[in-house]
Amino acid sequence: MSERLQQLSAAGVSIWLDDLSRTRLESGDLARLIEESSVTGVTTNPTIFANAISAADDYDSAIAELGASGADVDSAIEALTTADVAEAARLFRPVFDSTDGDDGRASIEVAPPLAHDAAGTVASAKALWERVGEPNAMIKIPATEAGLTAISETIAAGISVNVTLVFSLTRYRHVVEAFLQGLEKARAAGHDLSTIRSVASVFVSRVDSEIDSRLDAIDDPKAAELKGKAGIANCVLAHEIHSQLFTSERFRVLELAGARPQRLLWASTGVKNPDYADTMYVTGLVAPNTVNTMPEPTMEAFADHGEVTGQITSEHYRAADEVFDALARLGIDYADVMTVLEKQGLEKFDVSWTELQETIRTALDRS
Repeated sequence: MSERLQQLSAAGVSIWLDDLSRTRLESGDLARLIEESSVTGVTTNPTIFANAISAADDYDSAIAELGASGADVDSAIEALTTADVAEAARLFRPVFDSTDGDDGRASIEVAPPLAHDAAGTVASAKALWERVGEPNAMIKIPATEAGLTAISETIAAGISVNVTLVFSLTRYRHVVEAFLQGLEKARAAGHDLSTIRSVASVFVSRVDSEIDSRLDAIDDPKAAELKGKAGIANCVLAHEIHSQLFTSERFRVLELAGARPQRLLWASTGVKNPDYADTMYVTGLVAPNTVNTMPEPTMEAFADHGEVTGQITSEHYRAADEVFDALARLGIDYADVMTVLEKQGLEKFDVSWTELQETIRTALDRS
């Protein structure tokens, strides 16, 4: 067991792996990470599956069978990805049971072309939930304007949701509102609220990448001092919002009916600037009842030399406010940054989805 990862887990941070492939499942690698690295969940996205399917031959026989059955590209993608997520969910079932459903989760995302289609997203979420067929699955829905409606309706249907691509604090507030509305509808429909879980995935490193690039264009010594500080500050302020909204009377009523708070999940926690410490988005975001979904290199780095130096406190809230005040004085437009990041995030997933479709189309043609 990794002592450093155990310390992180003991501090209340659930460690989820941001990666999944049939190779990890069939080789026993994911089982090893559960056993040795305190991994208690897994997240996926179109990029992860595009890389997994194109990089190995583990899917060849399954694709051949799908081709022989007359499956089209999109149905083949759904079959392959839901099979992997279902297998991962079964592997995590003991964790799910031992944590009363908090952890042991496996997430799968709705197709990127649905990002601005609320009704289509809800239909896809329900179909994916049924197809995976495991109680510890989570359906990933992006926090677009349309996504907010879909999140509420999917929660209302009794389905656990991983809200992804959360960047701005305003949007995070809207995500919590969608979650609460969904729980209220679920309660009215007679669902057991204790079985509905959700995380809000707030992205970290991409915030620094975008703001740092803008700081580089500013001829002011203070600009350099602020580089690499916005990503963590944004998450810290999201944590402050969380502490306010989930101690409200509104949530208390739902909690008495069995609801659990939506947890904050720190996503995009691999550093993109080689000048930054490779564990900064882990060490800087330690708080009880949170999730950090890490690419394996970040997990390995923390296992080797990461440190739990403290937890997020009200002092951090004040410091985070000061970071954004300083950025505003330098002319950094927070709202514009967040709009750009959401647009870029959706575009990246669209590109990966197209690549995945082409990979599967080629494989089906060969079969």
